[in-house]
Amino acid sequence: MTTLPTLLSDVMSGHRLTEQEAERLLKATGRDVWKITAAADEMRERRAGDIVTYVRNQNLHVTNICKNLCGFCGFGRKATDEGAYCHDRDAIQMQARLAYERKVTEICLLSGVHPGFTLDTFVDMMHWIHEAAPGVHIHAFSPDEVAHAAKRGNIPTPEVLARLKAEGLGTIQGTAAEILVDSVREVICPRKVPTADWIRIIKEAHGIGMRSTATIMYGSYETARDQAEHLGLLRGVQDETHGFTELVTLPFVHTNTPLYQQGIARAGPTGREDLLMLAVSRLFLDNFDNIQVAWGKVGLKMTQLALLSGANDLAGTMFTDDVTGDAGASGSDYLDPKDMERIVSDLGRTLRQRTTLYDLVK
Repeated sequence: MTTLPTLLSDVMSGHRLTEQEAERLLKATGRDVWKITAAADEMRERRAGDIVTYVRNQNLHVTNICKNLCGFCGFGRKATDEGAYCHDRDAIQMQARLAYERKVTEICLLSGVHPGFTLDTFVDMMHWIHEAAPGVHIHAFSPDEVAHAAKRGNIPTPEVLARLKAEGLGTIQGTAAEILVDSVREVICPRKVPTADWIRIIKEAHGIGMRSTATIMYGSYETARDQAEHLGLLRGVQDETHGFTELVTLPFVHTNTPLYQQGIARAGPTGREDLLMLAVSRLFLDNFDNIQVAWGKVGLKMTQLALLSGANDLAGTMFTDDVTGDAGASGSDYLDPKDMERIVSDLGRTLRQRTTLYDLVK
């Protein structure tokens, strides 16, 4: 077997990691962790430079009623459950106006997949948001939501995507990916679209010029082998479409989730796993410029270490994140750019505000 220093040297010289090699790196322990994160930090410098970016955005919650009720989620409710809600036009526009007053450039819909929602529902919501927050970029609708709208309307998914784009959708969310291995999905999110459909719909979106994020939700039930396979699928899509703006790493927050309470999932990833996920993603995804750290899920001190382990993006200001909060994480709702500046400048790096599509804001 190739030694770790030789493998990392080969990667820095242009070798493309295999999934098997990525799995090996994800399992590293001891001082090998620092060797891998150091290589990833150097690769980050090559690909993204010393600028750390963030987007001024706000999450807009529409409903916690969801058809999926995934085992890893503490947010979703049945319509009959206590605490279930579905906001109307006035409530959605109130949130959008608040976002506009906060001078956000992006509104991100963070919502359950309501079984009653249709394509027209999605279009109406976008119109309401644009009316209350003109010019703000809407980042919304995962492949699972696109598939749901297509099924409800008995129309093909490309038609759904084309209409969403025409009616004002800026970028599509690469969420609902979780782990793109069907044997894992059958356990953690059995009602979501299977891997092949997620890949197909993302490619369809990219094919009409709509960019998307890519995501990985790790640390629940999957293995390092599954994580590497997931990254391999994302890299393959990016080779074909170049449509992903970034990888968003999402550690599983376990506390209030059925999977953990039933003993199926573990208590989320460790700090070692958090750093290695970022580092290996940076080294493996040689066609991605941007690797994002989820500060709301890992905390600010781990976020700073993440910026030394391959990450170059701090996601957004968010202002609200009930999904992470309901799963059991604290301090996940708002990060002031002043606090971002403190941890970034402490590393000798430069913080810059960006748009959703990674253009720097002057």
